[in-house]
Amino acid sequence: MSDHLDSPGPVALTVDDDTANVGPPKGDAKTDITDLFAFLKPGDDSELPGKSILILNVNPLAPALANEFEPGAEYLIEVDTNGDVIPDITFSFAFSPKVGGSQTATVRRIDAGGSRSIVSGAPVSFGKTPQITVAGPYKVFAGLRSDPFFFDLLGFIDDFNFVHGDLFVDKNVFSIVLEVPNRALGSTPSTTALWARTRIMQDGSLVNDDRVGRAGINTVFNHGPDKNIFNGIDPSADRATINSEGITFLQSFADTVTALSGDAAYGAAIANALLPDVLNYDFSKPTDYAKLNGRNLQDDVIGISLSLVTKGALTTDNVGPHSDYLDRFPYVGTPH
Repeated sequence: MSDHLDSPGPVALTVDDDTANVGPPKGDAKTDITDLFAFLKPGDDSELPGKSILILNVNPLAPALANEFEPGAEYLIEVDTNGDVIPDITFSFAFSPKVGGSQTATVRRIDAGGSRSIVSGAPVSFGKTPQITVAGPYKVFAGLRSDPFFFDLLGFIDDFNFVHGDLFVDKNVFSIVLEVPNRALGSTPSTTALWARTRIMQDGSLVNDDRVGRAGINTVFNHGPDKNIFNGIDPSADRATINSEGITFLQSFADTVTALSGDAAYGAAIANALLPDVLNYDFSKPTDYAKLNGRNLQDDVIGISLSLVTKGALTTDNVGPHSDYLDRFPYVGTPH
């Protein structure tokens, strides 16, 4: 999966003949990140100024595991503008308690100059019709949508026997969609990178819960307690942090790619490319996940990733993009 069901602790997946049965969550599905997308607004060219679409999806299998955003939690899209893997800009999303079937969102932009409100009281959409809030150059949506991720998960579990079809074609998530002017992402697009983070209240303080940069990193490369360790650290610590096996995450990633590709030098190179786990996003160029530049809803991240980690031995899971993406804001499909 991309990053579904890996928040502390991970939901157990068991596989029957043709289905994946999901057991009760040990973590909080409301803050379990599934995917992060960043792409040029359709119709914009790649020249500045322009606009970008940032999408943070949470709550896999929504609304079965949770039917609201977590009040008191922080949903963050972090932006590094200078290549040091430290956030220079943060888009922060917070949600009111759900009362009478309604919930609202507050959005803030935080940088070295302080914190300023983009919008407050934006309604959350729990039905099929998206409620969109416009605030100056920004647009905001939050609510239930069709899961845009596509993957033959059962085939992945079945030793890469990709004959089972797309497990996610009829699934939903909760989406946070933000249309931003590119100038709000800084002035150095060639060194811009993003990642998403959720933080939850624990003993009176906000603590790290889940995070994601590129698709599938934590789900594919880390196992058992390493998923929680990885979720808890910041991307700047990805390479040097020691995992539960007593080796660095960088070495663990290299070992995995080496096992899949049969090439130790290649494994080391790919591990260095994948860590830190951030989504590089040069908004002065066309969005293209295969070139490690942002991520469109339609990008075949699984095919690209399979080819990368197996050195071209596997190139597809025989599953293509969904047909329900919208050509307008909020771009994520109508929920099932």
